[in-house]
Amino acid sequence: MKRVIFTELAPKPVGPYSQAIENKGMLFVAGQVPLDPATGKLVDGGITEQTVMVMENIGAILRAAGYDFPDVVKATCLLDSMSDFKAMNEVYAKYFTSDPPARVAFGVGELPLGALIEIEVIAMK
Repeated sequence: MKRVIFTELAPKPVGPYSQAIENKGMLFVAGQVPLDPATGKLVDGGITEQTVMVMENIGAILRAAGYDFPDVVKATCLLDSMSDFKAMNEVYAKYFTSDPPARVAFGVGELPLGALIEIEVIAMK
């Protein structure tokens, strides 16, 4: 049976979706853009600051569901520009220090709210 995950420590959904859904030992975390959960606004700064905020939001959702970064098995990274890939990757690597998940990254040209990055993850127990 599916379980809807919600935490005030991550941004509230800005549309008809859940922060995450857990079902049969799998957690599907919705794409997170760099919104500060306290203000609901895009964080100041460039790709480094935005990637930190996205990863912190993902971490809050994972922990609210009883998971953590080592449980992540797949990540999808969407970048406004692939020229930000290297800087994004440097931040991302700090959250997956061993046995990182499978991952794909796309340059998509435009993301919601003018964000430079959006990341979704799948975790398993």
